[in-house]
Amino acid sequence: MKAALLLPVALVAQSAPNERRYAHQPLVRDIYTADPAAHVFGGKLYVYASHDIEGPPLPDVPPFQGAQGNAFKMRDYVALEMARPGGAVRVHRDLLKLEDVPWAARQLWAPDVAYKRGTYYLYFPAKDRAGAFRIGVATAKTPAGPFTARPQPIRGSYSIDPAVFTDDDGTSYMLFGGLSGGQLQKVVDGVYRADGPATDPRGARERAFMPQIARLSGDMLEFAETPRDATIVDKAGKPLLSGDEAQRFFEGAWMHKHGGRYYLSYSTGGTHLLAYAVGDTPYGPFTWRGTILRPVQGWTTHGSTVRHGGRWWLFYADSQMSGKTWLRNVKVAPLQHDADGAIRPIDPFIEDRK
Repeated sequence: MKAALLLPVALVAQSAPNERRYAHQPLVRDIYTADPAAHVFGGKLYVYASHDIEGPPLPDVPPFQGAQGNAFKMRDYVALEMARPGGAVRVHRDLLKLEDVPWAARQLWAPDVAYKRGTYYLYFPAKDRAGAFRIGVATAKTPAGPFTARPQPIRGSYSIDPAVFTDDDGTSYMLFGGLSGGQLQKVVDGVYRADGPATDPRGARERAFMPQIARLSGDMLEFAETPRDATIVDKAGKPLLSGDEAQRFFEGAWMHKHGGRYYLSYSTGGTHLLAYAVGDTPYGPFTWRGTILRPVQGWTTHGSTVRHGGRWWLFYADSQMSGKTWLRNVKVAPLQHDADGAIRPIDPFIEDRK
């Protein structure tokens, strides 16, 4: 493991589109980081991130023929440690590398970390040698690792973007799933089909794909139950439809608890929003409430929320430093819940008014 102490970035040369200014700046600039999963361990913030790398896309060869997301070829994970948002950032590298995962063939995408009884658990998706995304677990005794991967992925796991939420009673749940390159549309009854559709096959008036949720076993290493839909409904209580593109789930689920209620946030995909829905149990149903983050520069929107220093924060990523969708940088913004529980939308840009 390597670590480096870096100061917050004051200015990055890449200019914002449409003559706007960026509302927030990258936390680090010597590496590309994305898919932030933020937690507080020992009073400090740890933001676990995927590590974007430059170079040509991965080869389009069997069993990865026609695979989507080949430009996102990440091979390791990093953690950004800070005493507070806006403070100096310590970068912990090589938390887990692709070559150290016995079952993984390529693409270490968005991770998350949980803690229980003296052990830190790193959850991560990767494609196996059959071309299917599975979710693995690695463990460490410190939040900065290094982490040691288990020899096999979680039984019954599929798709991408694992995010673990631990409730007040100590029960932990994993949310996961992502469409298109995330393969959720290729899974039928928990079984991956290589010949499944490349994109969402459902019509605009059909029930949308939902994020998946499963309670974790007491040792945090397996599912304690069969994953089920975390159903997102509209304000009339009806499940969102595939045509509800500004509201329906695409990838990047995350959960936090505020005011005794469960907030499910997620990316809407092609409409480039970070949306949220609220429910009374970790399983939902979750009623769509609105937008957390308006469209950023770059295609993907994957965020996490965390409470630190008496307030809430949103960590997200855009492509300010590179101008390329697959080379991203993590940022942070204050997040505010209003008295009625609604989240005030965050704009990643500042409009210049002349």
